[in-house]
Amino acid sequence: MSTCSSIMLSCLPKEEPYRCLCSKINIAAVQKDPSRNMSATKPRLAIIGSGWAGFYIVQNIDLEAYSVTVLSPRRTSAYTPLLASAAVGLFNFYLAEEPVRSKSRSALRFVKANVLDIDFGKRACRCAPAFDEDPALAQEEFEVVYDYLVIAPGCMPNTFNTPGVEENAIFIKNVSDAMRVRKTLFDLLEKASLPHITPERASELLHIAIVGGGPTGIELTAELDDLRKDELKAIYPLVAEYMNISVYDVAPHILSAYDNRLHEYASNQLEKRHVDVATNTQIEHVDKDALYIKDKGRVPYGMLIWATGNKNVPLVEKLESDVKVSRRGLKRILTDDRLRVLKPDGEFYDGVFALGDAADIEGASLPTTAEVAVQKAKYLVGNFNLRAKHGPYLPGDFSTDSNPRPNPAFRETFKYEQKQLVSYIGAHDGVIAGKGPNDPGWTGRSAWLAWRSGSLLWNRNWRSRVVIVLTWCLNRVFGKEIAKM
Repeated sequence: MSTCSSIMLSCLPKEEPYRCLCSKINIAAVQKDPSRNMSATKPRLAIIGSGWAGFYIVQNIDLEAYSVTVLSPRRTSAYTPLLASAAVGLFNFYLAEEPVRSKSRSALRFVKANVLDIDFGKRACRCAPAFDEDPALAQEEFEVVYDYLVIAPGCMPNTFNTPGVEENAIFIKNVSDAMRVRKTLFDLLEKASLPHITPERASELLHIAIVGGGPTGIELTAELDDLRKDELKAIYPLVAEYMNISVYDVAPHILSAYDNRLHEYASNQLEKRHVDVATNTQIEHVDKDALYIKDKGRVPYGMLIWATGNKNVPLVEKLESDVKVSRRGLKRILTDDRLRVLKPDGEFYDGVFALGDAADIEGASLPTTAEVAVQKAKYLVGNFNLRAKHGPYLPGDFSTDSNPRPNPAFRETFKYEQKQLVSYIGAHDGVIAGKGPNDPGWTGRSAWLAWRSGSLLWNRNWRSRVVIVLTWCLNRVFGKEIAKM
């Protein structure tokens, strides 16, 4: 027996629904494979992804009713609306993420792995350990079998195949990215402070180039500009004046999801604060210290932040022949209005669901936002828990229009509730989209307060919320703790 097989046999409990693929010996044939008789054991629920959708289900699923396995390369879930604030020192990084594992949810299994493929016939996910520092371990593939499957792997940043972006840009998807932004910024400030650095060189080092004029890019721009005005001028008086921020977007407007009045207001306010907003701008390629812009040429930078749209993860590409996918724009797994994954012929898979950025409802497309992901997750986990309460434990029960035991609480279809868009644009100013065509929305300090309170509510940990509010108050009185950055 191989070392891998021996380890799995000795370390995993007998009911663990795993199969090792790195040995010719099938572990499922050696150890007792759980029965698929749902009257004898809890149904196995596999959740792919620990983003907004997957994490919400993990935190709310009835662990007494389901045997839950989470498959994700990340052991934490990031609160993405808080990343920009964490990057500039508004609060500690640990407040912008939540671990999947917790004492209160000790019954769930977390597996740090990438899902490479799904065999819907065998009801099994083919996985590889997600440890970049140990490539040999990543070759030791294994399977996780399921009775129910939730596919929520999220998306990846879209570089639009622009040469040099992957190697030189910082993306804003998780806490590690936010930490990199903070470290890079202060390294650049120290470099610019060296006595032999000329003003011209300091301006190049302290040019922060942000590609992407959506909410993520604009909110990070706003936080960096606030940091420049409020703290850096006092801490780095000799070089802070050389710090300059530019926003580039291929679209004709920033914050294009808002109406004309609001995105024009946002653009004007940023330019008043000496932020360069360059729309209708195409980045042709990137070097380690310069952008190359069509019709403009070389533009030096010190830090490049890439905050553009999304592209699908490799798993979605792999499943393209097995599931129905959208053909316009971002490829997304298509589901019906109960979030059941559709086959290419339009039928649905039994007990298989998809949500989050990687999925969309056929005929009712929704944006790739945290709000959509959480609302879908709330709907799906509610149905899982209601089914567990009212029975029976059968995968097909989720896929049947009529329940032999009527359950009036069971919500038949998903309905999205549109929420107002809110974005921060700096200097205690924000924009809020209107509720309809006759509502122009509003701007100013009240919009900033709405954004700040809304971003706080994304953190679902009450202890973290309290710490964030206290940190805001302390920052207001004493300023940010630059020394700890």
